[in-house]
Amino acid sequence: MDRRTFAAGLGAGLASSGLRAAHAAVRRRSNVIIVLADDLGYGDLGAYGAELIRTPSLDRMAREGMRFTNAYASANVCTPSRAGLLTGRYPIRTGLAHDVIRANDTRGLPLEEVTIAEVLKPEYATAFVGKWHLGHVAPYWPPSAQGFDLFYGLPYSHDMQPLALFAQDAPGVELTQEDVDYPRLTQRFFERGARFIEAHRERPFFLTLALTAPHTPLQPAPGMAGHSHAGAYGDVVMEIDRGVGALMAQLRELGIDRDTLLIVTSDNGPWFEGSVGALRDRKGGAGWDGGYRVPLLVRQPGRVRAGRTNDALVMNIDLLPTIAAWTGASPPSVTLDGLDISTLLTGRARVAHNALILFDNENVAGIRTARWKYVVRTYYRTVDIPLDAYDYPLLFDLEADPGETYNVAMRFPEVAAEMATRVEAARAQFNPFRTRP
Repeated sequence: MDRRTFAAGLGAGLASSGLRAAHAAVRRRSNVIIVLADDLGYGDLGAYGAELIRTPSLDRMAREGMRFTNAYASANVCTPSRAGLLTGRYPIRTGLAHDVIRANDTRGLPLEEVTIAEVLKPEYATAFVGKWHLGHVAPYWPPSAQGFDLFYGLPYSHDMQPLALFAQDAPGVELTQEDVDYPRLTQRFFERGARFIEAHRERPFFLTLALTAPHTPLQPAPGMAGHSHAGAYGDVVMEIDRGVGALMAQLRELGIDRDTLLIVTSDNGPWFEGSVGALRDRKGGAGWDGGYRVPLLVRQPGRVRAGRTNDALVMNIDLLPTIAAWTGASPPSVTLDGLDISTLLTGRARVAHNALILFDNENVAGIRTARWKYVVRTYYRTVDIPLDAYDYPLLFDLEADPGETYNVAMRFPEVAAEMATRVEAARAQFNPFRTRP
């Protein structure tokens, strides 16, 4: 064979191998990790304006990925919000919109609901590490009933009793339990998640890291106390930041950083402590943004547009359809309220909700559009007040007034009327799903 023929053959071989490598890269499904904080406020991260809490790893994630400024949880308390995140549906559809599951409760996420884990199986190894809070009695317990191969965590919030830490290494394997070491919970969750990642580095995996921090009780890990100017709350947020930093370092060391979609968010706004930034009210605060609007950071080098701030209107119910599209999985054949926002992440197209419904328990509490916010429910002392029933609708221009402080319904009566129509349409659509009068 002459040199020219050899070179041509070598070039064709290299081109062919390069093409195969490119196809293999395309065929490889992205790993997915969701880090879900508990009661983390919109203003608690440096990337969202925090000054008293240092979050260098999360701020770096914002620089290397996409930061959303109009991301909402699907409820202002944890059980319904978690149901919305995992199913892509407004929580009222699942029967879990009212309050949260208590230690003596027998409710749970119905088995006919399809979770992100079930959408990704069987191609993916799946794990749920942390706080479940979607039912702790049969048939809703353990999380393997909803598509997770591995479970390590708590049945509900760590301020509820009785409390134990449970582990199940595979579906059908007997649950084991151990005592709860409160100060080390966050550390142990990140460590268990890291072991799962290491064990499944060669195949696609889906990991939900549902932390208990910074929900009360606040007990910083040994060596973490006193590092923040925001007290124990700031210390545990810094511990979350340290865990996310270690997680990103592990992905790089394993060579799967560019193959992994990493999402960090919160289940709702802050409770007794924490910052809502310029927003109004807090967790459980009826229709006000401080209970619903949450940090949302998304990162995958090479796929998610880096260094971008996105003001599109999104909600945690968007994660299921987005992850399905991102990984090439088929979405479930049920009614989804969430949208596929994968083109937002890549910068190819702007897709967002034209309106979001905010529920307080099973009541429509507010409607959010790109510019406007319409609030029809609030609290005063022990009274749950349906504002529109008292002919006192509240309309806010969030472009001018993000803190929802001044009602402009009289100035923009046409907008107020349109938003009232949206409220009535939402009630007509979702009242049939109510479990309480």
